Amino acid sequence: MLEYKVHASRIDAHGSLARTKQAEIILDTDIGGRADAFNPAELFLAAIAACMIKSIERVTPMLNFELRGVDVTLHAVRQDAPPKIVSVDYELIIDTDEPEQRLALLHTNVRKYGTISNTVAEATRLDGTIRRKA
Repeated sequence: MLEYKVHASRIDAHGSLARTKQAEIILDTDIGGRADAFNPAELFLAAIAACMIKSIERVTPMLNFELRGVDVTLHAVRQDAPPKIVSVDYELIIDTDEPEQRLALLHTNVRKYGTISNTVAEATRLDGTIRRKA
């Protein structure tokens, strides 16, 4: 089994700092919010996007799938009481010349083998589409 470790510390009333390995990221932990950092919900969406892109990086060599780029757009809906994310919708945009059938196969693999996306799908509705970049 793999294990992961992150350490986070409060900097002040406006933000915190998370560290892992040789990386760090400023967190928006200000009650009023801040524009220069990801808040917890945005970090959640970024983790899903990173998982999907990493899954694509993992499966494209196995599928011999050629692509020039990947974009992921995500949208979450949060309810107030109790506070939780009730749904996440995403769009994978792939810059490729591969046929539609291969694009669908890539999407199937992303959904099937993504650690974070599988975890999220167990907890809330996770729906999305894949399409070719225009």
